[in-house]
Amino acid sequence: MTPQEQQAILTIALMAALADGDKADAERESIRGIAESLGGAGGAAGLARVYQDVLLRRVDVSAAVASLADADQRELAYEMAVCVCEADGARSAAEAAFLSDLKARLQPDAAASAAFEKTEAELVQAAAVAAPAGVATSAATADTATAGERRGPDSTALDKSILNYALLNGALELLPQSWASMAIIPLQVKMVYEIGKAHGVELDQGHIREFIAAVGVGLTSQYLEQFGRKLIGGLLGKAAGRTLGGVGRAATGMAFSFATTYALGQVAKRYYAGGRQMNTALLKQTFQDLLGPAKQMQQQYLPQIQQKASTLDAASVMAMVRGR
Repeated sequence: MTPQEQQAILTIALMAALADGDKADAERESIRGIAESLGGAGGAAGLARVYQDVLLRRVDVSAAVASLADADQRELAYEMAVCVCEADGARSAAEAAFLSDLKARLQPDAAASAAFEKTEAELVQAAAVAAPAGVATSAATADTATAGERRGPDSTALDKSILNYALLNGALELLPQSWASMAIIPLQVKMVYEIGKAHGVELDQGHIREFIAAVGVGLTSQYLEQFGRKLIGGLLGKAAGRTLGGVGRAATGMAFSFATTYALGQVAKRYYAGGRQMNTALLKQTFQDLLGPAKQMQQQYLPQIQQKASTLDAASVMAMVRGR
């Protein structure tokens, strides 16, 4: 794939990220930062300019689509756009209209698109089962916990669970299939749900996503970074052979989802253990303080991440999201 084709696909992904027009300033800034970092990752220079072109509407979707002559690239661009629009857990009317227009322009393979959309729908449903609805109190709001919420769970068991989620998400990031990255946020949601429940607090998906955003983990931007890294590394789609063939060689710079998940889990553990007293600024600072050591840990656990990646398929991942 040429740098121009990479830029075209990432242009479409950025358009999808900004399609609803309602992204918070913090999320937009995170998206901009990712475009800049990916531009320095090699093979796709100028992505900061691409972001500006999208933001200022100096480029349109028809031009990006015209740069993609290969059918597999068109399918990949559509899949990425769908995943980005689904990142925050709800597809707005504006996002739905954007995807409908994009699909008509890209004309991806009908069978491949149907299979992808089926997997995407199953992952959304699995995530809903993992973290049920029915909680009225925001997870991101500092409040006073009850005595029941302060009961002490097994800290060692929680640490082991957080590490397992981090290993799994690091492995998912190494897979070439688009559905693999889609599963990362639902698994983070499930992890936070289980940590809260261990401390006597049950939360629905919406409130957990609020907590994740309060920590500073942008949902849309996280997807963009996952896809961008895979795309630039040549690790997405049929060009990657749908196997782990080259993924191991690129893994050292790839598995940032391990670090993100591990740091997020540790912040959630402290937040609920402390009676939900941490405000947004402290949550963000704690996450950043934990992220550096977590990135060093991912090098230590790289062999386990690679080994786990070799065992994963869509069915097993969906079962994990559901908790089976």
